[in-house]
Amino acid sequence: MTKKYEELTIHQKLVSVIHDMVEKEIHLTEALEEFEKIYIETAASKYNSNITKMARALGVHRNTLHNRFKTLKIKRKK
Repeated sequence: MTKKYEELTIHQKLVSVIHDMVEKEIHLTEALEEFEKIYIETAASKYNSNITKMARALGVHRNTLHNRFKTLKIKRKK
């Protein structure tokens, strides 16, 4: 019996996504960059692009987060 998506743990959901990425031969660097970009964009949406609140929630220094925005070319909504 298969579980509904909502019932899966975060680990189980990631295993499924990663399996698909490996099957499609997506390079690790590309996968990590895409994950980080989506993760930060989602946090930006939740915290209205407030870097300080985002950094606290994500467990990184705000300067690090600011640099990741630049490196990943993420546009901040103000």
